[in-house]
Amino acid sequence: MKSFNYPRAVQAALIGIAIIGSVTGARADLKDYEFQLVDQTVRKGDAIISVRLVHKPDGKSVPDAVIFATRLDMAPDGMQEMATRIAPMPSTEPGIYKFKATLSMAGGWQLSLGAKVQGETGTVENKLVLKATP
Repeated sequence: MKSFNYPRAVQAALIGIAIIGSVTGARADLKDYEFQLVDQTVRKGDAIISVRLVHKPDGKSVPDAVIFATRLDMAPDGMQEMATRIAPMPSTEPGIYKFKATLSMAGGWQLSLGAKVQGETGTVENKLVLKATP
Protein backbone atom coordinates (compact mmCIF):
# COMPACT_ATOMS: atom_id res chain seq x y z
CA MET A 1 0.00 0.00 0.00
CA LYS A 2 1.33 3.43 -0.99
CA SER A 3 1.16 6.42 1.32
CA PHE A 4 -0.30 9.74 0.18
CA ASN A 5 2.34 12.43 -0.38
CA TYR A 6 0.54 15.65 0.59
CA PRO A 7 3.28 18.20 -0.39
CA ARG A 8 3.68 16.60 -3.83
CA ALA A 9 -0.10 16.69 -4.43
CA VAL A 10 -0.27 20.39 -3.49
CA GLN A 11 2.65 21.17 -5.82
CA ALA A 12 0.98 19.34 -8.72
CA ALA A 13 -2.31 21.18 -8.10
CA LEU A 14 -0.55 24.58 -8.10
CA ILE A 15 1.23 23.78 -11.35
CA GLY A 16 -2.07 22.76 -12.94
CA ILE A 17 -3.76 25.98 -11.82
CA ALA A 18 -0.86 28.08 -13.16
CA ILE A 19 -1.01 26.38 -16.56
CA ILE A 20 -4.79 26.77 -16.88
CA GLY A 21 -4.63 30.41 -15.74
CA SER A 22 -1.93 31.30 -18.27
CA VAL A 23 -3.91 29.75 -21.13
CA THR A 24 -7.29 31.34 -20.36
CA GLY A 25 -6.25 34.70 -18.87
CA ALA A 26 -3.85 35.88 -21.57
CA ARG A 27 -6.37 37.22 -24.07
CA ALA A 28 -7.65 40.78 -24.13
CA ASP A 29 -10.80 42.06 -25.75
CA LEU A 30 -10.41 43.73 -29.16
CA LYS A 31 -12.48 46.62 -27.76
CA ASP A 32 -9.44 47.33 -25.55
CA TYR A 33 -7.54 48.59 -28.62
CA GLU A 34 -8.02 51.76 -30.61
CA PHE A 35 -6.27 53.90 -33.17
CA GLN A 36 -5.72 57.56 -32.29
CA LEU A 37 -4.61 60.38 -34.57
CA VAL A 38 -1.28 61.90 -33.58
CA ASP A 39 -2.31 65.18 -35.30
CA GLN A 40 -5.96 66.16 -35.79
CA THR A 41 -5.14 68.50 -38.70
CA VAL A 42 -2.86 68.26 -41.73
CA ARG A 43 -2.19 70.55 -44.66
CA LYS A 44 -3.97 70.02 -47.96
CA GLY A 45 -1.80 68.40 -50.66
CA ASP A 46 0.82 65.75 -49.94
CA ALA A 47 0.41 64.83 -46.29
CA ILE A 48 1.84 62.43 -43.75
CA ILE A 49 -0.81 61.05 -41.40
CA SER A 50 0.40 59.47 -38.16
CA VAL A 51 -1.72 57.24 -35.95
CA ARG A 52 -1.02 55.46 -32.70
CA LEU A 53 -2.45 52.05 -31.82
CA VAL A 54 -3.20 52.04 -28.09
CA HIS A 55 -4.10 49.36 -25.57
CA LYS A 56 -6.73 51.38 -23.67
CA PRO A 57 -6.54 49.72 -20.22
CA ASP A 58 -2.89 50.65 -19.72
CA GLY A 59 -2.50 53.45 -22.29
CA LYS A 60 0.53 51.83 -23.90
CA SER A 61 1.27 51.94 -27.63
CA VAL A 62 1.03 48.61 -29.45
CA PRO A 63 3.92 47.89 -31.82
CA ASP A 64 4.07 45.33 -34.64
CA ALA A 65 0.38 45.29 -35.57
CA VAL A 66 -0.35 44.27 -39.14
CA ILE A 67 -2.44 46.94 -40.83
CA PHE A 68 -4.16 45.40 -43.82
CA ALA A 69 -7.13 47.68 -44.51
CA THR A 70 -6.88 51.39 -45.21
CA ARG A 71 -9.24 53.90 -46.77
CA LEU A 72 -9.19 57.69 -46.79
CA ASP A 73 -12.25 59.58 -48.03
CA MET A 74 -14.28 62.72 -47.42
CA ALA A 75 -17.23 60.98 -45.71
CA PRO A 76 -17.39 63.61 -42.91
CA ASP A 77 -18.27 66.22 -45.56
CA GLY A 78 -20.82 63.92 -47.25
CA MET A 79 -18.51 62.91 -50.12
CA GLN A 80 -17.69 59.22 -49.53
CA GLU A 81 -16.94 58.81 -53.23
CA MET A 82 -14.12 61.37 -52.89
CA ALA A 83 -11.39 58.91 -51.88
CA THR A 84 -7.64 59.08 -52.25
CA ARG A 85 -4.83 56.56 -52.24
CA ILE A 86 -2.98 55.98 -49.01
CA ALA A 87 0.42 54.31 -48.69
CA PRO A 88 2.16 53.03 -45.56
CA MET A 89 5.46 54.61 -44.58
CA PRO A 90 8.18 53.50 -42.19
CA SER A 91 8.06 54.81 -38.64
CA THR A 92 10.84 55.19 -36.10
CA GLU A 93 8.55 54.99 -33.06
CA PRO A 94 7.04 51.67 -31.91
CA GLY A 95 3.24 51.79 -31.99
CA ILE A 96 3.13 54.77 -34.40
CA TYR A 97 1.97 54.00 -37.93
CA LYS A 98 2.49 56.53 -40.74
CA PHE A 99 0.74 56.92 -44.07
CA LYS A 100 1.30 59.17 -47.06
CA ALA A 101 -1.68 60.57 -48.94
CA THR A 102 -2.56 63.38 -51.29
CA LEU A 103 -5.47 65.39 -49.90
CA SER A 104 -6.92 67.23 -52.88
CA MET A 105 -9.35 69.41 -50.91
CA ALA A 106 -9.50 71.16 -47.56
CA GLY A 107 -12.16 69.77 -45.25
CA GLY A 108 -13.01 66.67 -43.28
CA TRP A 109 -11.39 63.36 -44.17
CA GLN A 110 -12.10 59.93 -42.66
CA LEU A 111 -9.30 57.42 -42.24
CA SER A 112 -10.61 53.85 -41.91
CA LEU A 113 -8.15 51.26 -40.59
CA GLY A 114 -8.20 47.52 -39.97
CA ALA A 115 -5.40 45.72 -38.16
CA LYS A 116 -4.39 42.45 -36.58
CA VAL A 117 -2.75 42.65 -33.16
CA GLN A 118 -0.25 39.92 -32.38
CA GLY A 119 -1.63 37.39 -29.91
CA GLU A 120 -5.27 38.45 -30.43
CA THR A 121 -8.02 36.87 -32.48
CA GLY A 122 -10.06 39.17 -34.69
CA THR A 123 -9.59 42.60 -36.21
CA VAL A 124 -9.23 46.04 -34.66
CA GLU A 125 -11.21 48.50 -36.77
CA ASN A 126 -11.47 52.27 -36.34
CA LYS A 127 -12.61 55.30 -38.32
CA LEU A 128 -10.74 58.50 -37.51
CA VAL A 129 -11.70 62.00 -38.66
CA LEU A 130 -9.06 64.58 -39.48
CA LYS A 131 -9.17 68.05 -41.02
CA ALA A 132 -7.19 69.16 -44.04
CA THR A 133 -6.42 72.86 -43.97
CA PRO A 134 -5.55 75.09 -46.95
